This record gives sequence, structure tokens and C-alpha cells, in this order.
Amino acid sequence: MKEAEYYHPTADGVVCDLCPHRCHIREGQRGICRSRLCRDGKLYSEVYGRPCALAIDPIEKKPLRAFHPGSRCLSLACTGCNFRCLNCQNHDISQARPGEVYTAEYAPADIVAMARRELPADRYQPAPIIAYTYTEPLTYIEYVRDTASLAHRQGMLNVLVSAGYVEPRPLADLAPWLDAANIDLKAFSDDIYRRVCGGSLQPVLNTLLQLQAAGVWVEITNLMIPTVNDDMELFGRMCQWLVANGFGANPLHISRFFPHHKLQHLRPTPLDTLRQARDIAAREGISHIYLGNV
Repeated sequence: MKEAEYYHPTADGVVCDLCPHRCHIREGQRGICRSRLCRDGKLYSEVYGRPCALAIDPIEKKPLRAFHPGSRCLSLACTGCNFRCLNCQNHDISQARPGEVYTAEYAPADIVAMARRELPADRYQPAPIIAYTYTEPLTYIEYVRDTASLAHRQGMLNVLVSAGYVEPRPLADLAPWLDAANIDLKAFSDDIYRRVCGGSLQPVLNTLLQLQAAGVWVEITNLMIPTVNDDMELFGRMCQWLVANGFGANPLHISRFFPHHKLQHLRPTPLDTLRQARDIAAREGISHIYLGNV
């Protein structure tokens, strides 16, 4: 374990200041993300240096389409997420507590050395790329930041794949070490965020704006789920916000839903729905639109 940052003590525990949940965590308990534990009046990250997943992926899988296409990345994940998405595809690790899944010990220097070894430079690979992905990397931000800063100083690139639910100060500490991010904008509705994810919309919009202001290349994913967030008027308002806030030229990935986790009673997204959304996005001024999971 490593003492976490972004918290303050209370009379009976701590309050975590990492994300908008602001969890009040009493002695021996964990926050919503399950990976941050209060012990002896301090907050600890139980997953620092203990990834549960490591893989070599094409960069397009993140998905990123305008960031070093054709290259590969070392994907890293630890257990934990501060959302409870009913459709989560990686719930076996994102919703797990530390100790419930297999992990291995890799310090930040080990990850950087692995990326350099596994991703030698070639015509498609200008530098090793590390992607923090699969679960919610912002819940183990100390590990991500320490790894990303070390990689950055050695000329490597860092990619964040996230739902973007974080407070501004922690994100400001991480952003200088990031080169690109894909942010999952789940719906343009606070109600849908509350019912389906257990969060709220505005912090995610704030994250998009903050990353953009920090000079991080941003691509956006919207997973279109039948009967949940496939209202085309709502989708159109999301596209309008993106264009109005300077994201018109940033790739928008509209992804197809398949039944999973707690939404197995729903059907896969019809292809016609994705095509309709693509046409709306183009009409509203989104320049680069990609259909995913098709």
C-alpha cells in the first residue's frame, strides 16, 4: 500500500478529495472505488504498483484514431472504478476489491522498462506508449502519475482512457504527463449518469475542457445503448456542446452496445441507430466520426 494523496482527515476517518463523490471513509473502510482504504487515520491506495492487467494493444483499440495510428501501446490496469455502470464490460476487475483478482508487483520503473523492451521503435512506433485503461485509472492516480512522469522524462508517450470523473486539482497534477486521452462521454444527461453510472455529467464535461486547455489530445467515445441513451435529440445536444466548446475536429467514436453485466436483457444497438447518430454528428459539425464495435 501507498499513502494516497488528495484527502483530508475527519474526526472518524477521512474524506477523499480525488473525485466528485467526496467519499467519507471511516476507519477500515474503502471508498466507492474500492481501492482506497482508511487505516490509522490515513488514506491508502491499495493497488499502487499492483496491476491486474497488462497487455500489448493496437492504439486504435483505446480507441484513438488520430494519435500515432498503426502504433501499439502497453496497456495497464489496476482494480477499481468510481462508477457503477450497469453495462460495464470489465466489471470483473473494475468492480473488484484488491485481493479479489490476481495482481503482480510492478513499480513505475518496471512498467517503463517493460514498455521500452516490448515496443521498440519502428516506422509506426516513434516512441513507446503506455496506456492507462480497462478500469478507471484516475482511481489509482498516484501510480499513473508516477509511471507517466517517469515515462515522459524518458521520451515515452502516455495515454489516459477514462470516464473523466475527477476533481480539477488531481487532474491538473496528472495532465502535464499526458499526451492523449479518450474520455467516455456516456450521455448528455445528468439523469442517465445517475441511474446508469452512479455519477453526474458536469464533472466529465469539466474534465474534457481541462484536458483540452492543458494541450492533451482528446478523443471522445459515446457508447449508444438502446432505450438508455439513444435519444437522438439528446445526442444532438451533446454534439452541439462539443462543437461549441472546440471539439468539432476531435474524433468522436460512436460505439455499438452488446448485452453485458446488468443490461443483458437489452438488444445490441441496431446499426441503423449508429448511422443515424453519425449523420446527426456530421450535421452538427463533428468532422471525424467513427463507428465502433461494428
